[in-house]
Amino acid sequence: MPRVLGLGLGMSGSIVLPGRTPHTPIAVNIEMWFEGDFCERIEQAARLGFPAIELWSWRDKDLEKGGELLKRHGMTATQFTAWGFGQEINDPNFPVARFVAEIEAACVATSLLPGCDRFCVVAGDNIEGLSKREMQTSVVQKLKAALPILEKYHRTVILEPMNPFDHPDHCLYGSDDGIEMCREINSEWVKLNWDLFHMQRSEGNLIANLEKGREWIGYVQFADSPKRNEPGTGEINYAEVFRKVRELGYTLPLGAECLPQDGDAARAAERLYEVDSNSA
Repeated sequence: MPRVLGLGLGMSGSIVLPGRTPHTPIAVNIEMWFEGDFCERIEQAARLGFPAIELWSWRDKDLEKGGELLKRHGMTATQFTAWGFGQEINDPNFPVARFVAEIEAACVATSLLPGCDRFCVVAGDNIEGLSKREMQTSVVQKLKAALPILEKYHRTVILEPMNPFDHPDHCLYGSDDGIEMCREINSEWVKLNWDLFHMQRSEGNLIANLEKGREWIGYVQFADSPKRNEPGTGEINYAEVFRKVRELGYTLPLGAECLPQDGDAARAAERLYEVDSNSA
């Protein structure tokens, strides 16, 4: 059985600690790492020793059944995607009420997944005739309208900047615009999904930019660049990056939104274990 991030598995499948606590807990993205239905993917994550999962869409999954399975394994869910790609949230003519209603539905859905108190919002693809600033302003306005719902449920939106190489013609790239949008919204319930893969592809300078944006980091995801496989397969020194994330006081699991190289999940888990060990 592979070791994962300082964790081992006991005979019952429960997590045990071999003499130390893990440096960097990881939430594995079950959409990218595994195959099968929701529960089958949770089981695969549990067998590799991951303490948490993250997922993309939630409406196509049996969250109640999956949530119970997570509890049985002593696992949590960190976040899911509440609003994905499209040309709606960034369209000034798209009804605000429809967005707010979907955010409330996502808030309700989190209660079915242990530990889940946040969800991702994607800003949207370019709309012909609108500037990036106009589209970003539309996103800001809709998120402001959702603030009473987020406060009511104590849930956090994590707005995700993309990168122009893997997601051309998108309206939000890099940390500067993301931070500016969060400042405009000015709420503890709206932060950034600080995806290190996208940040590396967009702007680089990962450690300094993490420091710059620390106030607005609501969640951290990672993958190596440029092929989006696990750490140890590309150009990023993730041991140093993980160490910096911990120095900033970040305590949530980091989201492994990466594709195991050659589809080998066990080998990818071993590489994560090595990165964690080297970040000590």
